[in-house]
Amino acid sequence: MNKYRLLLLAALICFGAQAQNLKAVNYHDGQQKLSGLVTSNADQQLPGVLILPAWKGIDQEAKTAALELEKEGYIAFIADIYGEGNIPSDNKEASQIASHYKNDYKSYQHRIALALAELKKTNALSDQIAVIGYCFGGTGTLEVARANMDVCGIVCIHGGYAKAPDRTNSTIHAKVLIEHAANDKSISKADFDQLVQELNDGNADWQIITYANSEHTFTSLESSDYNPVMAKRAWNHTLMFLNEVLK
Repeated sequence: MNKYRLLLLAALICFGAQAQNLKAVNYHDGQQKLSGLVTSNADQQLPGVLILPAWKGIDQEAKTAALELEKEGYIAFIADIYGEGNIPSDNKEASQIASHYKNDYKSYQHRIALALAELKKTNALSDQIAVIGYCFGGTGTLEVARANMDVCGIVCIHGGYAKAPDRTNSTIHAKVLIEHAANDKSISKADFDQLVQELNDGNADWQIITYANSEHTFTSLESSDYNPVMAKRAWNHTLMFLNEVLK
């Protein structure tokens, strides 16, 4: 492991210590207990950003993003999609539970809507809210757009694009930013092309940025796919987009 990566891991540990600034927020879907995290500035009237985490649930990447967004003047809320007792312990379990929500997209949309409602219960400005998501969470941001939830924009960060063939394309009101890894083997050309068609059919305000020499989870410091140059660019593009749609 080179010196640069050691420094980045040290920074990750530092952010872990700072995660104590994120406050747990308990909420429910019927009898299922959910526990999200919100930034410490939730007592202020500020634009809000809902964060949808990757397939293993609330992780360090989501927490780091929340803390960074707080520094930029946003209230950030990290959604709990799976709920207490359902957090996967390995990739196999993560694949199974994420696949369930991808297939039962209405349940996924429902859990996202509950988290969005929790964000709105803070002092987040209700007309200045966006959603960002990583991997499985990136797929979730597209479901936010497809459901036309009341948000200004979504950022899909190396998410999945596939949609069941029996689902029709419809108008998309939220502005859309897709951050796409050029070498993402999980995305077929057909899925990519169908997403572009869907965005065009929906008359969406959309943009796709492709990051060269990048595999699927290129933004995650804990992944072997991590690409520090492209990860930094992607984050800067996210901030630029949020600044445009929320401020």
